[in-house]
Amino acid sequence: MSNPNVFDDALTRIKAIGMDAGVSSEVVASLLYPRALLQASLPVRMDNGALRYFTGYRCQYNNVLGPTKGGIRYHPQVNPEEVQALGLWMTIKCALLGIPFGGAKGGVSVQPKELSPMELERLSRAYVRAMADFIGPDIDIPAPDVYTNARIMGWMMDEFEAINRLRAPAVITGKPVHLGGSLGRDEATGRGAYLCIRELAEKQGWQAENIRVAVQGFGNAAYHVSRLLQADGFNIVAISDSQGGVYSKQGFDIESLWQEKQSSRKMRAVYCEQSVCQLIEHSEISNEELLALDVDVLIPAALEGVINNENADNIRARTIVEVANGPIQSQAEARLEERGIQILPDVLVNAGGVTVSYFEWVQNRAGYLWPLEEVRSKLENQMKTAFARVWQVAKSEKRSLRSAAYTVAMRRIGEAVMSHGTREYFNKDEGQ
Repeated sequence: MSNPNVFDDALTRIKAIGMDAGVSSEVVASLLYPRALLQASLPVRMDNGALRYFTGYRCQYNNVLGPTKGGIRYHPQVNPEEVQALGLWMTIKCALLGIPFGGAKGGVSVQPKELSPMELERLSRAYVRAMADFIGPDIDIPAPDVYTNARIMGWMMDEFEAINRLRAPAVITGKPVHLGGSLGRDEATGRGAYLCIRELAEKQGWQAENIRVAVQGFGNAAYHVSRLLQADGFNIVAISDSQGGVYSKQGFDIESLWQEKQSSRKMRAVYCEQSVCQLIEHSEISNEELLALDVDVLIPAALEGVINNENADNIRARTIVEVANGPIQSQAEARLEERGIQILPDVLVNAGGVTVSYFEWVQNRAGYLWPLEEVRSKLENQMKTAFARVWQVAKSEKRSLRSAAYTVAMRRIGEAVMSHGTREYFNKDEGQ
């Protein structure tokens, strides 16, 4: 569930890590204040003829390293604090991965499951009409996020092009491939997380078949990281969605669970052969029970703030891999670290999505579609390089992996800020 103070929590981390990251105070200050936040009322004609108003947001957080980049989510809990926090995390993420983008985020406060497909299209187009002067291939590039997808991005691109009377595929990423999207974008977030876990497993000397994994959330990213881990021999013993979860000591066949969820919209423990599925022995558990399971790896892959002061002491996993954005509140994290629980941070783990979004933007600008294997190869190289840099800083400077990730990112942002000059430069006696 969304934390109403999520932005304050995100700023707390920036201030704490920035104090000993070896960067100018001006660099830290530049990350405390979003560049711009737009809030708009979106009128949508519903199927029954009624006119409803929804509230839309877009935060351009920081553009020191390039045009801002970030997803658009449809969720009832979208609010200004959330989009600012997500924009800040995206700023750190892009800097960490060496991508020439700043951070942004957007969203609409809506329950998308209650809207028809045509109402969703009208809402998506209304959002772009409200934000048309705020986005663009060289200004701010949206992408899909929670409860948005390639089709919605296609509608948004089409609306932007209609308003501006031009072709602009690079205005939005995560589009359908036939509308200029990149091969491999749909799996990118999950594949990036999988690559990070694979690197961690190598560092820790894990044997895949001995590692029990619980996944909280079963959206697109969770599905792809789960299926890739299972293919490597990891035992996925628990999975949940917003309605609840399933647990089995013997583990699950991920493709069967995903197939069942897509067809019935329910989380049920099944094994499928082609189109025939049968229930397997399992226990039904709540999301809170899943978070407290005694497993080797816990993957929170839903929304922010799911691990907090109320349940931090119940966590028994040895390692937490953050596929969701901000799933652990900062105070809870301190308690987890005191108990020796290792945390692989979101700004690294889920950066595969923005990395392949960057690849899509590059392909759109060049007018050339890369083969899938090229996309995967480039993503693997980018993720392994970032992981190695974070691991090296963590070990050499005796930092947590999150502190190391933020430190790498803030130093890169710092280099850009210092290129313009900081207080230290303008106050020195020589070289004016």
